[in-house]
Amino acid sequence: MAKVKGDIIIDIEKCKGCELCASACPQKTLELSRKINSKGYHYIVKIKDNCTGCVNCALVCPEGIIKVYRKTDKKKEPIATISNVKNDITVTVRQ
Repeated sequence: MAKVKGDIIIDIEKCKGCELCASACPQKTLELSRKINSKGYHYIVKIKDNCTGCVNCALVCPEGIIKVYRKTDKKKEPIATISNVKNDITVTVRQ
């Protein structure tokens, strides 16, 4: 199985410091900053580089301000093959 590496980007100016994302992170990658943003809130920051891109943080964020990115160390290879199609079909692939 390929090792998955993730990364997150947090819009710190919109973060209200609820810490739901930090609690949801199985890797303990996030922590509340000691600094405050322009609205007067302590905001969440990434403190470790061990994110796996699980998206738990983004799913629980009530402000929707966390973007999650994921990559693997595998080379590009097909993840699905479609064959023997006899009628019209629709295929949607999410990356």
